[in-house]
Amino acid sequence: MKIIESLANAGRAFVDSYATKPVTDKSFVFSFGDPEPVLNNALVNFGSFLTMQGNYYEPPVSLIGLTKLLAANPYHAPILHFKKNMISRWHKPTALMNNQTLIDSAFDFVTFSNSYYQQHLNGFGKVVRLSRLPALNMRASHKPNTYIQLLTNNQRSAIGQQYIEYAEGEVIHIKETDVSQDVYGVPQYVGGIQSILLSESATLFRRKYYINGAHLGYILVTHDANIGEDTAKQIQSNIEQGKGAGNFRSMYLNIGRSASREPVKVIPIGDIGTKDEFQKIKEVTEMEMCAMHRVYPSLAAIIPSNTGGFGNINDTLAVYKEVEVIPLQKHFLMINEQTGRDAVIFE
Repeated sequence: MKIIESLANAGRAFVDSYATKPVTDKSFVFSFGDPEPVLNNALVNFGSFLTMQGNYYEPPVSLIGLTKLLAANPYHAPILHFKKNMISRWHKPTALMNNQTLIDSAFDFVTFSNSYYQQHLNGFGKVVRLSRLPALNMRASHKPNTYIQLLTNNQRSAIGQQYIEYAEGEVIHIKETDVSQDVYGVPQYVGGIQSILLSESATLFRRKYYINGAHLGYILVTHDANIGEDTAKQIQSNIEQGKGAGNFRSMYLNIGRSASREPVKVIPIGDIGTKDEFQKIKEVTEMEMCAMHRVYPSLAAIIPSNTGGFGNINDTLAVYKEVEVIPLQKHFLMINEQTGRDAVIFE
């Protein structure tokens, strides 16, 4: 009751600035909707350290966080898939590395900057096949040149252990270079994570605005309009049942009697439709997606805003292959050095 009385007193003080007569005891107030937090998580640490158990090194970047980012932006995941397609576009399957293995591990590499392969040997100790190991679950062991694979809950229940430890030298690990540590690779797009999330936040905010309805986000004041208690309750009920109520704060005040010239008044809280600069945010984040992934806008399926467009796409693709695709492919050619065979071939 004390909270209700405090809110009622606040409502009376607000209306006093518009009225010349005191407010009666029939006044009441209600409100709905609170801000909702969207992100509360840290993705990046500097360096790689042993776990508390001391059996493997933790990645410097949250791999689960990087996985969740794939669904946070309309361009981020498609660009990564495009880069994976470009790596596999010129791949020639071999007895050691088939197309599916290369495609899956290439997506691991462009997403996490790490990919792992298990070497399968014949009786003479010769590599006869390479299989992809999921980068999300792979960790570098505290033992030299040894890796472990973390298991899911179902896998743990089935085999009765927390992880699989591979033999020394059994796993091939290719990675990007990171200057803060030499255990894992770190994606070059990490610096653009905030841009990915900004685009997501802008989209979610605008989506909530439309779902909520254009009639919300105001203070509705009624006074000196012969509005009875039943009518006031009906207005309150209609507002409470408004589309998407709860995403934006709105308030209804019913003041018993006053000498105001306006019996019913709508006081907007803010004109979000014209002030949030939604389009500018989306355009900036689109360009930042291209910059951090080093991909041309035309290859990312971005529609040009100028009449001249982005130029000849065939010329763009030829340049992109030279400056981006071939350097990416060279990481996979390192597998040949470690196996001593032509396991990976690009045409």
